[in-house]
Amino acid sequence: MTDRYFVETPITGGEATLAGHEAHHLIRVMRASRGSRVVLFDGSGAEFNARVERIGRGAVELTILCRNEVDRELPLDLTLGVSLPKGDRQRWLVEKAVELGVKRLVPLVTARSVARAWKKALARLGRTVIEASKQCGRNRLMEIAQPQGWPEFVAATQTAPCRLLAHPECPAAGAGESVTPAPREQVFEAVVLAVGPEGGFTPDEVSLAATAGWHLVNLGPRILRTETAAILLTSLALRGVTGR
Repeated sequence: MTDRYFVETPITGGEATLAGHEAHHLIRVMRASRGSRVVLFDGSGAEFNARVERIGRGAVELTILCRNEVDRELPLDLTLGVSLPKGDRQRWLVEKAVELGVKRLVPLVTARSVARAWKKALARLGRTVIEASKQCGRNRLMEIAQPQGWPEFVAATQTAPCRLLAHPECPAAGAGESVTPAPREQVFEAVVLAVGPEGGFTPDEVSLAATAGWHLVNLGPRILRTETAAILLTSLALRGVTGR
């Protein structure tokens, strides 16, 4: 695959400029020269074949050769609400969510969540979204929303036709089995998933979701880390509602 680079400014004409981290990678790591061909994307859903014209200090100017409408998105609006783990596990979760096609990731603040400096964390994760999109071929960036408290998240997603909550304390069931009747193999325009922190959701939080119509899903008999549960629930949901 031709190297892909993200352009922060929407590409509307016949030229584009790479700056910052993307320019540094193209110049210093890939050793690009005048005439080198690359693929650009700006988050609009399209990708652009481009040619390097000028390399300056910290910036690369390119000529747009053609625009290609390449749709690699899921046929549904998939939101993942998750109480993010710490360190590299957080980055790994975001990376895999991008690869699986999640449209929106909402960091959840629950009763058992660990307090963190959100401003710096969200900035780092934004960069992870770009890098993962470059690798997997997505031309739209997964949104990382501002952190939301659990009651706020439940209220904000009330109209979604399919809402699934991972709950390890459900009665014994096989991975992916729902304790409350959940729609199976149906087509939905929007699906919302929720995964709690290491200690799980509190009984009150689970009760709030169940009362609001969420389906509680058992992910199997083993104790899973947050990031594992998030990716497993996402995969099971995609299998159930899209067949993919």
